[in-house]
Amino acid sequence: MLPPHVTQWVKEKPSEQREMIAAMVFLGVWMCVGTAGYRILEHWPLLDAFYMSFITLTTIGFSEIHALSAEGRIFTVVFAFVGIGVVAFTAARGAQLLVAGAIIRQRQRARKIRLMRNHYVICGFGRIGQDVTAALVRAGKPVVVVDLSKQRNHSAIDQGYLAVLGDATQESTLRSAGVEHACGLITLLPEDSLNVYVTLVGREINPELFILARAYDLASRKRLVRAGATQAVAPAHVGASRIVQVILKPFVDQFISNVLTVGDLELTIEQIRVTDDSYLAGKTLGELQFRDNFKAVVTCILKAPAMTMLFPPGPDDRIEAGDMLLVLASNEMLGQLSHLGEHADLSALTEPH
Repeated sequence: MLPPHVTQWVKEKPSEQREMIAAMVFLGVWMCVGTAGYRILEHWPLLDAFYMSFITLTTIGFSEIHALSAEGRIFTVVFAFVGIGVVAFTAARGAQLLVAGAIIRQRQRARKIRLMRNHYVICGFGRIGQDVTAALVRAGKPVVVVDLSKQRNHSAIDQGYLAVLGDATQESTLRSAGVEHACGLITLLPEDSLNVYVTLVGREINPELFILARAYDLASRKRLVRAGATQAVAPAHVGASRIVQVILKPFVDQFISNVLTVGDLELTIEQIRVTDDSYLAGKTLGELQFRDNFKAVVTCILKAPAMTMLFPPGPDDRIEAGDMLLVLASNEMLGQLSHLGEHADLSALTEPH
């Protein structure tokens, strides 16, 4: 009899797992039966009896340890007939459980992706894709990775990301990643033509989607923007510009880097969209008194619908629905201001004014 806590643990397992546990226990007991049988019938040493039982169950096919008597051969037939059948069942059931487990996990990931809203779809999980994904996750943004490589797909899953295996240029793949409900699409594929195609398909599925595309030169950036990308970035060009900035303006670069890098400072620059129901809509910066009431600074206003930049904004400049505010504030206050950008009440503020 098994101890009560072990019995309870087995009962809590699914039926398939209980079958596997029972089969493994039976094989352990059957090995003991075989060892005892050869020990009693053939008077073999304990190690020889155990070894004979093992090679019989595993069908290794080695020769007999010692010559068997008639009783020993009959015992071997019965022992092998029962034991090998259980071994075959255990192996088949184990493989079935592994496959079923992989399918279940894949369906669970697919269901999570279907339920996601306002996430980022990242096409390409290479070196840059991994850095971008990690940065977005650190910023608290939900992401879905799309890659054609099984190795990179498994790498993304192992790192805890939701991932879709497939060709990002195919509409079905992007829909599997939930691009119709996403807030952003980031395509970082190794060829400009692929990024152009992903941009076209993504824009067709979701006309309101923010699309950031990787470009390999300035000419490619123009093509990607014409294809529908909101922004196109050439990493090599950005890297060169950053190096020059560090050389010529090291302290300016240090400040900007710390502000723009999530988690490095308590202050962060964030964009806040103003909706029709926003508390901010229809008010001037002077009326809102961002610095006194919210401990924040509005560095720029992007005026809808063309997102024309108003810099620097003055106290008489009015915020309208559809505008985008670039605000410098603490992470906590930015979360509250994001609420005010969409709602008319001050309930999100820790200390309402």
